[in-house]
Amino acid sequence: MGSTSLLHLLLGVVLALLSVSLVEGEDAYKYYTWTVTYGILSPLGSPQQVVLIDGQFPGPQLDLVTNENVVLNLVNKLDEPFLLTWNGIKQRKNSWQDGVLGTNCPIPPNSNYTYKFQVKDQIGTYTYFPSTSLHKAAGGFGGLNVYHRSVIPVPYPYPDGDFTLLIGDWYKTNHKVLRESLDSGKSLAFPDGLLINGQAHTTINGDQGKTYMFRISNVGMSTSINFRIQGHPLKLVEIEGSHIVQNTYDTLDVHVGQSAAVLVTLNQPPKDYYIVASTRFSRKVLTATAVLHYSNSNSPASGPLPSPPIYQYHWSVKQARTYRWNLTANAARPNPQGSYHYGKITPTKTIVLSNSAPLINGKLRYAVNKVSYVNSDTPLKLADYFNIPGIYSVDSIQTLPSESTPASIATSVVPTSLHDFIEVVFQNNENAMQSWHLDGYDFWVVGYGFGQWTPAKRRTYNLVDALTRHTTQVINLKKLVYIIYMYRE
Repeated sequence: MGSTSLLHLLLGVVLALLSVSLVEGEDAYKYYTWTVTYGILSPLGSPQQVVLIDGQFPGPQLDLVTNENVVLNLVNKLDEPFLLTWNGIKQRKNSWQDGVLGTNCPIPPNSNYTYKFQVKDQIGTYTYFPSTSLHKAAGGFGGLNVYHRSVIPVPYPYPDGDFTLLIGDWYKTNHKVLRESLDSGKSLAFPDGLLINGQAHTTINGDQGKTYMFRISNVGMSTSINFRIQGHPLKLVEIEGSHIVQNTYDTLDVHVGQSAAVLVTLNQPPKDYYIVASTRFSRKVLTATAVLHYSNSNSPASGPLPSPPIYQYHWSVKQARTYRWNLTANAARPNPQGSYHYGKITPTKTIVLSNSAPLINGKLRYAVNKVSYVNSDTPLKLADYFNIPGIYSVDSIQTLPSESTPASIATSVVPTSLHDFIEVVFQNNENAMQSWHLDGYDFWVVGYGFGQWTPAKRRTYNLVDALTRHTTQVINLKKLVYIIYMYRE
């Protein structure tokens, strides 16, 4: 009897210890409640209505650690539905948390929705922003940084601090007026200015001799931006969660929706220096400045602003081609980033997506392969899950563009299969830069080219150390970019 009781006691202790270890092994949770409201601010000097998150413009910064879970209750106090999307966060089998109309119903006024997602196996520089009704033109965006776990090293000396810089174009016109203009068939007007962290002028403070990480994101609507710091080279170390082969640049092009992290050493004489962002590929150049202030400085920033690149599209493409994945560095896991050999997998399907701006029913609309997308009242994810007919069509859009196809309107869906490995070509035939973003996933950017794509272009692909990212630029004037990505869900 005594030995039986002792055995039961030991089993109970083992089970208790196992339970404790299971509880302690779960990744940490972070809980937030944010309220979305309107407010009146003067980002460009004149009062205008902006979208605030918890009374802040830009919104609160989300600082997370790899594998942490986020539970965020979003309360909508606007007068129209609202959604936030988490730009670059991978929603593995969790796409209904992505915050776009294809997967989520917008949050009605005076209602709330709780986002639940995990930054599983991710590090890097990201953002969040409103995905509906052109709210992004009024604010509602913010920084989202995922830091590495202490047990996983990073391939550079740990910086003495970091700064998040949200840079983007800005309109004085109310977002509802801009939306009505687009809906009437007009193009989006040229912006009125640029903002850095929601301001036309701001100051960044640092100590001489120290190295800081600058996390730069383009949160604008339509304008590519060049970033530079007077007298300070930029060592590029991370792009949208990918550690890259580290090169040093004087200036950096950051296109709409993209993010990058650079290391800057404050090794110049103690004074203040200009931080400059300016528009790219525009006849009129808009500029926003900030000040990098050395803590022992007694002199204001002076001298001419550092110059932007002289050359335009070819220079920008040439710079983008220098970005290479660091195949030996850890990412969020201890195994090297390049341990997955994407270049040795044969794609199961090729999709060529060509953007255009046709007139449909007398109105200017943007289209892909001649189909202009319209949102359905029912999110596509729900329609697919519950097999609801008539919500979307997998036959309305072709996987190869055809000039003979008439322009049309549809809720178009391109079908794929689980675990398909897909080759996607983005073809830009318009006279404006385009940014293409993949919600909830990322892709390997294997090449940039000019003219019309043909299968012969595959000989130019980088199938060794192309980096993964969630947003790529496609240069205008019939220039194109080739993408390969893995469809996982």
